[in-house]
Amino acid sequence: MSKSKDRAIVVKRVAPAKKGHHGGAWKLAYADFMTAMMAFFLLMWLLSSVTPVQLKGIAEYFNMPLKAAILGSGDRSSQDSSIINGGGRDLSSVDAGTLRRTDGTTSLAERVAKPVDEHAQAQAQGALERLEQARLHDLQIKLMAAIEANPTLRQFKQQIRIDSTLMGLRIEIVDTQKRPMFAMSSDHVEPYMRDILREIGKTLNDVPNRIIVQGHTDAVPYAGGEGGYSNWELSADRANASRRELISGGMDEAKVLRVLGLASTQNLNKADPLDPENRRISVIVLNRKSEEALMRDDATTTTLSADAAGSKLLAQQLGGPAPAVRPVVASAVAVAPKP
Repeated sequence: MSKSKDRAIVVKRVAPAKKGHHGGAWKLAYADFMTAMMAFFLLMWLLSSVTPVQLKGIAEYFNMPLKAAILGSGDRSSQDSSIINGGGRDLSSVDAGTLRRTDGTTSLAERVAKPVDEHAQAQAQGALERLEQARLHDLQIKLMAAIEANPTLRQFKQQIRIDSTLMGLRIEIVDTQKRPMFAMSSDHVEPYMRDILREIGKTLNDVPNRIIVQGHTDAVPYAGGEGGYSNWELSADRANASRRELISGGMDEAKVLRVLGLASTQNLNKADPLDPENRRISVIVLNRKSEEALMRDDATTTTLSADAAGSKLLAQQLGGPAPAVRPVVASAVAVAPKP
C-alpha cells in the first residue's frame, strides 16, 4: 500500500494545435458584391438622367448592335416612348420630350446630348446633300448621253448647256441667229426645239426633283410698245410653251414648280443685251434645299387688317359704327436668283 501511495501521478497536457489562417476568399466575394451594387446604382442614376430617345437608342444597340451601327439609333422604330409598357402617363418625360429637373433646368446628360444630336443631324444632312449631288450628276450624264445618241439632237448640242448652280442642275437651250428656237415674235416652238424639250422631259422623270422653267429674251423692244404685248409676255408664253413640250415628252406635270418669264433682266451676254444668245429657255432641276426654300416662300402670307391703321378709332371719334373691312392678304413672291 505504501508503495502505491508514493507512485507519481503523471498528467499529460497536450497543447492545442494552432489552426491556420482562414484566408481572404470572403473579402473577394464581398468586394464583388459591393462592385455589383455600385454598378447597379450607377446604372439607375444614368437611366434617370437620359431622355427617352437616348434610352431607345441604347436598347436598339444591345438588341441589334449591327443594325444600330449601320443605320444609327436616331430613328425611332416604336411609337412608345415609355420605358415600361402600361397605362397612365410616363412621368419620366415632359411635353417637350426632354428631361428636366424640379427647378426647371435641364440635366447634365441632356446638355451633353444636345451637341451630339446636332452633330449627328448635320452628318445626316451632309449625307443627303451628297446623295442628291450624285443623283443630279447622273442626270447630267444621262442627258448628255441622250443627246449624243440621238442623231437629230446631236447637231444641236452646241445650243444645249448643262451646268450646276446653287439651286441645282441648270439646262439651257440657247437661241442663235441662224437657228431660232421659236418663230419670230411668237411662242410657236420650232420642230428641232420640240425634239430637244421632249427628250429632256423624258429624262427628267429619272429624278424626283421638281423643276422651274424660265423664259428669257434679248433687249430688242417688242413692236407692241411698253403699254402692249412686250418681252415680259413673250418670255412667259415661251416658257409655258416649253413646259407643254416637256410634258408631251413624258415628264410628270406635277414636277413643275414654277414657270417664269424674265424678259431681258438676266442676260447671258451682259456686254451685249441684243445678242441672240440672250434668248433662251432655262430648265432648273431644283435641289432639295432650294425647293424647300421656295415652298416656304409660297406658304408665307401676311394678313393686313385695317384696324391696324386706326379705322376702329376713327369710327369711335366720328360716333358711328366701325366699317366692315375685308382683310387684305399679301402673298410673298419669291424672286428667282440669277442663273
